[in-house]
Amino acid sequence: MDAQHHSRKLTFTKQTWLLVIGIVFIASTLRSPLTSVGPIIGPIRDSLNMSNVLAGFLTTIPLLAFAIISPFAPKLANRFGMELTLFVSLCLLTIGIVIRSIGAIPLLLIGTFLIGVAIAFGNVLLPGLLKLNFPLQIGLMTGIYSVSMNISATIASGISVPIVEQTKFGWQGALAIWALLAGLAIFLWLPQLRRKMDIQAKPSTGTANKGNPFWRSPIAWAVTFFMGLQSLLFYSTSAWMPEMLTSGGMSAAQAGWMLSLLQFSQLPMTFIIPILAGKVKDQRSIVVGIVALYLIGYGGVWLSGGSSFTALWMVAIGIAGGSSFGLSMMFFTLRTETHMEAATLSGMAQSYGYLLAASGPVLFGFLHDLTGSWNSSMFIFLIGSLLLFLCGMQAGKDRKIIS
Repeated sequence: MDAQHHSRKLTFTKQTWLLVIGIVFIASTLRSPLTSVGPIIGPIRDSLNMSNVLAGFLTTIPLLAFAIISPFAPKLANRFGMELTLFVSLCLLTIGIVIRSIGAIPLLLIGTFLIGVAIAFGNVLLPGLLKLNFPLQIGLMTGIYSVSMNISATIASGISVPIVEQTKFGWQGALAIWALLAGLAIFLWLPQLRRKMDIQAKPSTGTANKGNPFWRSPIAWAVTFFMGLQSLLFYSTSAWMPEMLTSGGMSAAQAGWMLSLLQFSQLPMTFIIPILAGKVKDQRSIVVGIVALYLIGYGGVWLSGGSSFTALWMVAIGIAGGSSFGLSMMFFTLRTETHMEAATLSGMAQSYGYLLAASGPVLFGFLHDLTGSWNSSMFIFLIGSLLLFLCGMQAGKDRKIIS
């Protein structure tokens, strides 16, 4: 058990604080290089004379990279250690950000893929790292990690346009600035390279060394689809909600503010829900609350469009989204025994989960083009919410994956 590997009571020594700070800064690099792109996709497209299809592909490339790379992250961490693997991924992230910002279409695509590869390692390995180092404080640390990720993502989406419009750096500068954050994360992670975490010496953590039993586990698949469905709802909402609101009579500026309200509503829940989930053995009651809020929010948008109640619907969707994200992160540690099992489950869930998520925005737009209405597309939100409920009721049971 990982809890036996760690002291029973967490004492915040200098070494512990350095680890927490390092984790916070790594988490802050896992979304900001991605969310900085969407608000300025127009200037990027116009500057490079890109087609809308190719411009839209910029948001899909990282999700595909997540799907491809995630299963390999636990194996590399098991061989080289989590600290070194995360350090190399941060270096790769910095290189990808710089390459992406040079200003040529091939480099933009290559850099975006490298960023996706690098972020995949952080996505997969951080839950296992938390389970290893903070086995008795999983909820608190997952909350800190989740909220750090989402705060930086929100800031990134908010400052991209001002950088383009109010400085001389243009869209290249708006993308390149995140190399500074990645570089700072590298510097703050250096002390961890000197720590010995005897990952390779533990024979009980061999799930990455032999056949993956998670493929045969209903619990693992429930966690995987819960992760994928909440991601599908998030990315589909981010991509199409403003367009839906403007078609309902809302101005583009108002629709943008509604999406910002949704994103801000997520933040407190990404911190609160992991702590709450860690204090209860069975998380199914949390799942019920999440799905109820999704149905209220999406149902409200569907029935009332751009009405005066839209802000309420955005808050409901935001609370549900932040809660489902935080809970999905907790499932990786709650349903496993060891840190390497947590990393393996994280790799499986994020690989197939992000592959599923990548289909959401495309299918949403396809149905709208096919029917000329948002009604058929809205069924994706409602059906996705109901499927999330079914998967969450399985993933939320007080059980461990037996490996």
